[in-house]
Amino acid sequence: MPARVVQSCKPAFRRILLKLSGEALMGEQNYGIDTSVAESVAREIKAVYDLGVEIAIVVGGGNIFRGVSKSAGNMDRSSADYIGMLATVMNAVVLQDALERLDVPTRVLSAIDIPQLAEPFIRRRAIRHLEKKRVVIFAAGTGNPYFTTDSAAALRALEIKAEVILKATKVDGVYSEDPMLNPNAKRFERISFQEVLEKQLKIMDSSAISLCMDNNLPIMVFNMKQSGNILKVVKGDLSIGTLVEKR
Repeated sequence: MPARVVQSCKPAFRRILLKLSGEALMGEQNYGIDTSVAESVAREIKAVYDLGVEIAIVVGGGNIFRGVSKSAGNMDRSSADYIGMLATVMNAVVLQDALERLDVPTRVLSAIDIPQLAEPFIRRRAIRHLEKKRVVIFAAGTGNPYFTTDSAAALRALEIKAEVILKATKVDGVYSEDPMLNPNAKRFERISFQEVLEKQLKIMDSSAISLCMDNNLPIMVFNMKQSGNILKVVKGDLSIGTLVEKR
């Protein structure tokens, strides 16, 4: 896949998986959900949906609870991770509401059983929803402790046969170092999975990177805060971020 592709009206991908962090829904707050940010994200997704692209989303829960952070205190890791899964369900329902207010049909599929809020995750059902042009939001990670929502994104993308993972972050790609700490850090336009693992670049956890590498599933890392970036990537403009691929 080339690093730079000229944009066109025709989408470059037929089916995508968008990985959103919980922090993306937090806005400028220190905690929780900013509904105006959720509405803004929903408008970005609708623009892609209107192109006819099949969209699946995995949303994190870090704006509410992170199982491996200080918020978990001395809790048992498994218990803390299950609480984190519940946080992703809350975020998924908020995003579903924002999308459906824009007349985008949406289904939440959860890896843990919460029938009042979400359908259970069944792979064939998820694919059928996508084929019927419904946005599918995967909640509760993989349903297992010790696995992050990054791993869930890689797993679900492979299960639904997505063509790419779009990893929405707060920086415009993959850097040699944290650009927030070192303004001279180098940004990569393209980088291999192997290099990401060897350099220990923290774009996704190593399990997710390895899974994508073993199955040749590219990851596009880009800045979510820049309006219109999801649409640009889907139209083929890969210059706005970093493409992680197998070489």
